[in-house]
Amino acid sequence: MPQHPAPLRALVLCLALAGPASVLAAPDEAGPQGDAVLQLLQSKGLLPDAAAAGDTPAFVRQMRDAASDLVLSAMNFLGVPYRRGGDSADEGFDCSGFTRHVFEMSLGLVLPRRADQQARDQSLAQVARDELKPGDLVFFNTMRRAFSHVGIYVGEGKFIHAPRAGSAVRIEDMRQAYWAKRFNGARRAELPGGAPALEATPRP
Repeated sequence: MPQHPAPLRALVLCLALAGPASVLAAPDEAGPQGDAVLQLLQSKGLLPDAAAAGDTPAFVRQMRDAASDLVLSAMNFLGVPYRRGGDSADEGFDCSGFTRHVFEMSLGLVLPRRADQQARDQSLAQVARDELKPGDLVFFNTMRRAFSHVGIYVGEGKFIHAPRAGSAVRIEDMRQAYWAKRFNGARRAELPGGAPALEATPRP
């Protein structure tokens, strides 16, 4: 897979190491899902200093509001090494092995093995770029062919994926030039809690 911009050092601009492990959501934003998100990000060292002061980043609020167990599950694998053909945390992940593992673990939905097959899976609804929600699959043309790379949208223009050999599962910004010009489309499955997938967006 081709080289691409360096990974985000964290999930929002100007991130720093997490504060003390005792820091939780601000009182007016507290709740089981909100706390779970913040605690997970803290454990990965990915919270900005602002969060410790009660200013929860927008993408965290979006994830919490979506109550997406799928996104939380995906973030548990941050730092797992890339391995071509890998589909488990023990052996490592490639891009489609990662999405397949997360969807099966979180939704009980077994996706096809390859990224292009996942993009064409009839059980997933097509989603317009401006309608993306946390948990959607996002696809990119990184090998001069459609749907050659896949990740999971986490909100605020960012996605989590297993990039390439020599790297690890990480979060990057889809708005960066490399990803923006290679975006191929998005797909959505039924999320936890019974929220139905949106109807497919007609092709232009």
